[in-house]
Amino acid sequence: MKLTRNVVTKSVCSVGSVWWLGVLWVLSVWLHPLRAQDALPVCPVAQCSLQATDTLPGLWQRVDTLRLPGIMLPKAFRQVASNELIDSLGLLNPFWEKLQQLYTGVCRDTLHVVHVGDSHIRGHIFPQTVGTGMQQAFGALRYTDYGINGACCPSFTRPERLARIVSLKPDLLILSFGTNESHNRRYNSQLHYRQMDELVRLLRRALPDVPILMTTPPGSYDSFRQRKRRRTYQVNPRTLQAVRTIHRYADRNGVAVWDMYEVFGGVKRAALNWWESGLMRPDHVHYLSEGYELQGRMLFQALLKAYNHFITEQ
Repeated sequence: MKLTRNVVTKSVCSVGSVWWLGVLWVLSVWLHPLRAQDALPVCPVAQCSLQATDTLPGLWQRVDTLRLPGIMLPKAFRQVASNELIDSLGLLNPFWEKLQQLYTGVCRDTLHVVHVGDSHIRGHIFPQTVGTGMQQAFGALRYTDYGINGACCPSFTRPERLARIVSLKPDLLILSFGTNESHNRRYNSQLHYRQMDELVRLLRRALPDVPILMTTPPGSYDSFRQRKRRRTYQVNPRTLQAVRTIHRYADRNGVAVWDMYEVFGGVKRAALNWWESGLMRPDHVHYLSEGYELQGRMLFQALLKAYNHFITEQ
């Protein structure tokens, strides 16, 4: 009986010892994990990415892109289009590259944008709104407007006016025409096309490396008066023809476009949106200062969008 009790006691002790050895082995593995190789450094890929890119802490917003300004359109504005430049071939890329170098401090030279056009430009508010935004965004940038009341493209083919544009040494040239061409009730799209071509050829001959951006007219009305009756107005149907001619010329001749006409409502709503929002002058052709400011803010926003797209696609 004593022998049996001793055997059982020894067996229990042996089992208990094995159990405790197992517990100790598990604890040792937990506290000191086995390794088949040296420990890897913590997240080396993420560290390298942070050092090699020009990103903000969020990792997705680049330092050399800019926040787009928010714009609230009047409630009367309907059927508006996306506010984008039309430049699928990257015609303005040389200018965006210069802007990037200016913004990041690689280049300290002052860039110069020259905006040429008709009375919408001659009034200064539209182009100066664009210029103020560009200067605040990029710093060392000049924005010069050169407009003539009643001007069409041939108005700037005169040698002295052409020489003035060339003397400004622009890095980007913006041409804003179409309102006066479309107000001619004998509007001829072929003549309009040839007039644009003459001006652009002269400019490119003198400024061969300067990209060109054309803008379309914002929309206007025709006026009529029969005998002593009160003057009446209707949407100018020739504006659409002028806009299409500008697009056709730009597509065939390597010119970028900001289609202000389409952005603000196109054939159905462009003129109506401006008039119903109270931003047009009584002549139904020109705009109040608030209207020109809105046009300037929208062009500035479109320019920033195009710049940001260029940066993110690099």
